[in-house]
Amino acid sequence: MKRKRITLLAGHYGSGKTNIAVNYALMLKRELNQSPGYSSVSIADLDIVNPYFRTKDSACELEAAGIRLICSEYAGSNVDIPALPQDIYAISDDKSMMAVIDIGGDDRGALALGRYAPAILEENDYEMLLVINAYRPLTRDVDSTVEVIREIENAGGIKFTSIVNNSNLGEETTAQTVLDSLEYAASIADAVGLPIKMTSVREELYGELKDKIENLFPLKLQEKIK
Repeated sequence: MKRKRITLLAGHYGSGKTNIAVNYALMLKRELNQSPGYSSVSIADLDIVNPYFRTKDSACELEAAGIRLICSEYAGSNVDIPALPQDIYAISDDKSMMAVIDIGGDDRGALALGRYAPAILEENDYEMLLVINAYRPLTRDVDSTVEVIREIENAGGIKFTSIVNNSNLGEETTAQTVLDSLEYAASIADAVGLPIKMTSVREELYGELKDKIENLFPLKLQEKIK
């Protein structure tokens, strides 16, 4: 299956989009030889809202895999300056590079996408993934989740193309936790007319669920740099 050159991920605070972004970039790198015309993979952190997890926390793993990390020089520090690096424009300029973009949470975080949206839309080789978590307090029902979706789309200037069901309870997540979230994910998909691209699950549960859920995506969880 041909991958889109640019993959954008957005969702409510705490939905787990950064973990998805890092794992997805690593997958693209492993598949690079199956994607003619592309010579490299990058991951860009557009999250200027200073969340708990940053792509910067996986810098060593990304470097070891040969993935270019584009993020603020202040990421991972105590300096909270909403600045984006100049080389983020490489994402739209270098057509030989596959890029994963981690967008900030909710509409406030998605505002940073606005300045890059015209170039992404013009090229039209992208997918915009909505990361959802049925167990987050503010997105536990269809109406509240749809409200978040519309706010992000309006702020970022790009509409979602599909959904990633990343429903989990952190370390307390079991196989049943994931199975119980499928109805919620299907309800969101029906409400907004989007397909479910994949359901993510941490690596330890993948074997138990791979024959029960379509398009299951195993996750190696990102660890916060101390």
